[in-house]
Amino acid sequence: MVNFAMIEEARKVLEGVARRTPLDPAPKIGKNVYIKAENLQMTGAFKLRGAYNKMYSLTKEEAARGVIACSAGNHAQGIAYSAAKLGIEAVICMPAGAPISKVEATRAYGANVVLVPGVYDDAAAEAARLQKEKGYTFAHPFDDPYVIAGQGTIGLEILEQLPDVEQIVVPIGGGGLISGVALAVKTRKPGCRIIGVQAAEAASMYTSHLNGQAVELSSVSTIADGIAVKRPGELTFQLCEKYVDEIVTVSEEEIACAMLQLLEGQKTVAEGAGAASVAAAMFGKIDTTKRKTVCLVSGGNVDVTTLSRVITKGLSKSGRIVEITTKISDKPGSLLQLLQIVADTGANIVNVSHAREAYDSDVGACIVTMVLETRDHAHIREIREQLTAREYYLVKR
Repeated sequence: MVNFAMIEEARKVLEGVARRTPLDPAPKIGKNVYIKAENLQMTGAFKLRGAYNKMYSLTKEEAARGVIACSAGNHAQGIAYSAAKLGIEAVICMPAGAPISKVEATRAYGANVVLVPGVYDDAAAEAARLQKEKGYTFAHPFDDPYVIAGQGTIGLEILEQLPDVEQIVVPIGGGGLISGVALAVKTRKPGCRIIGVQAAEAASMYTSHLNGQAVELSSVSTIADGIAVKRPGELTFQLCEKYVDEIVTVSEEEIACAMLQLLEGQKTVAEGAGAASVAAAMFGKIDTTKRKTVCLVSGGNVDVTTLSRVITKGLSKSGRIVEITTKISDKPGSLLQLLQIVADTGANIVNVSHAREAYDSDVGACIVTMVLETRDHAHIREIREQLTAREYYLVKR
């Protein structure tokens, strides 16, 4: 079992290895909201803390056998970086669908990467098989006392950086991060609330809490790949039940909006898992009006291509971009007249598709689809009202 003394010891181990990441106000997210930026940690995520503490704890015999781990990306980089620093061979099993940037970063640190079809849990099964076959030492990404203790050092930093913190919001995948943070904070400041956040499409800890025992989901699918875990750990589940006050879930669109807000408002890049805590604050899943709240942004390792798609989704959710389809007469000047009405509302026309042969258009009519940059949802309503008032039929797709 993990205890507070192990977290204090982990802090000593991590001196000169892990960064003391900044904790800054985030007024655009909420008046009482602060960001703990673990996305600025070495390797781009909090996982380095637990990974290095685990690797440092190995006996000479365990280290000599080499280490095998399974990860969606951030634990992989933490283990690979730590292995290189400590001179230990590392093999990492990663889901084949893990972001390319995470896979390549893990290889760049010197680890041997094995890509496994499926999600994290499939990679974990392959790691277990290889461990038995090759005799490697296994480094679990979350259900391990040394890993949990390493992650708990974040809780100590938060209490030092913001002594009057009243609420800490933490993303949950397998539960290693929130277990360590909760143990550290509740030991030092029992009155501080600890709230966990999961992607609604990968809510294994949330579901386990409702059932009173660790359960396995049949599948998980979320842009927050770092917390896409089918089953929480047994140890982490016990610690969450003891120390975590509440667990909430956020949707894919809400996560995307949070990533966009962090990019625009905080000038920082967060991956889906890292932005989950901010999504909970932004969309009222937790009350930040009365409590000084820290949202832990756990990582920033996201592919540029993924980020592009997420930005589009976030813009759509927040009313900053919209697609509108309508019918117009197939006559000279009809398209110009439509676009002028839209331009007069102040919307910026990004793209226009003019389809005369559309299957659902009438003879003598065309289907026009416009992608528009807008200010907000009220602006979108204004555009729709202006078009409807001029007898444009808006096609629902």
